[in-house]
Amino acid sequence: MWQPSWACPTEGCFYPPTLFTEVQPSSTIAQIEIFGPVLVTMTFRTPEESVALANNTPYGLAASIWTESINLALDIAPKIKAGVIWINSTNLFDASSGFGGYRESGFGREGGREGMWEYVKAVGVAAKEDGHEEPTVRGAVPSAARRSETRERGASARGDGAGRPVTVPPINRTPKLFIGGKQTRPDQGYVRPVHAPGGTLLGEVGEGNRKDVRNAVEAAHSAWKGWGKATGHLRGQVLYYIAENLAARADEFARRIEAQTGCGERDAAREVDVSISRLFTYAAWADKYDGAVHNVPIRGVALAMNEPVGVIGIACPAERPLLGFVSLIAPAVATGNATVVIPSEPHPLSATDFYSVLETSDVPAGVVNIVTGATDALARVLADHDDVEAVWYFGGPAGVKMVEEASAVNMKRTWATWHRRDWLDARHGEGREFLRAATQVKNIWVPYGE
Repeated sequence: MWQPSWACPTEGCFYPPTLFTEVQPSSTIAQIEIFGPVLVTMTFRTPEESVALANNTPYGLAASIWTESINLALDIAPKIKAGVIWINSTNLFDASSGFGGYRESGFGREGGREGMWEYVKAVGVAAKEDGHEEPTVRGAVPSAARRSETRERGASARGDGAGRPVTVPPINRTPKLFIGGKQTRPDQGYVRPVHAPGGTLLGEVGEGNRKDVRNAVEAAHSAWKGWGKATGHLRGQVLYYIAENLAARADEFARRIEAQTGCGERDAAREVDVSISRLFTYAAWADKYDGAVHNVPIRGVALAMNEPVGVIGIACPAERPLLGFVSLIAPAVATGNATVVIPSEPHPLSATDFYSVLETSDVPAGVVNIVTGATDALARVLADHDDVEAVWYFGGPAGVKMVEEASAVNMKRTWATWHRRDWLDARHGEGREFLRAATQVKNIWVPYGE
């Protein structure tokens, strides 16, 4: 410990400037922020080692990078887990540039355009008389209602060799959970029935529990290390592939929606079409949701970069079993996050069918994990989990309150709402509101000139 020889004033709150050397990265003074003139210094050999030292803390409000090489500075800055990065400078603030932290330093931003979003709410749209507004479907994907006028339902029939038809009962198939790119059985082996509106048993799905969520979070973290660094172009190509493979099986997914919800053939086909369109939309956004350059009052600029949050736990709405699922995972995946998804509790079969689309669409294992079961019970586990960076919840008021309270303990970002959305309407079900929830803004101050 190094301190100057002169004494501090005895009146008031004063502490002498203090420098600590030969400090271990695990030391308390290297881990915990000290609100005073206290500095800890540690040496490093390589830039990678300096990043590891800087990120070895639960906090991440701001950081300074000092170097003679601007190339090295711009290489290191995105790797530092802090909301503000100052290059060859420190403690620069301006209302045009956002300020806020990562991790236990909090979330949200003050200042800049990103800071304005904290004070506004999305404006609802009035539905038409039929309850929905017709969305615009992009691309050359024909309507599922036009693609298929006749569909095979129930059991299949075939001959018995003597010309007499034989009715074959449907196969009792129980979808598994989808964790780490693999279909896995639930930890306790329990299942829950899925019924049609008339009470007919449509199938059974696994009853996920705390251990299943833990395994899914571990798989998501492992996947995010690579997926979060992938280019926007690559993520967009994967989403395009998912959309194409879903379009090839549109009739099958429409039949599943109709059987679960009883919504009718036309409405089910429409939900599939909008789901395909939504995937195409976020595939296009993947490499276009970029940042900004703030005009700050220095001889330099502040670069606002949109970065993925990390691992996002998503509790899907009960309604629109396919579209609600797609509308939430697509923006999260497009911006580089990994997800642990709880599908619609009463209608989970659309999501369990969807993992076969993921398996054939070059989605890296662990980017999308699906755990079926009771929505509120699983959402509580996600909210309590310290390695989940954010929770999205679309359910009832009691569930929203539970998620918000549980997430407050570990400073977790939440996007929880019980207000009903028209998921078919692009103004309710897609766009910048979803992309903002899937990203966090890092402001990097870059001075230039001699």
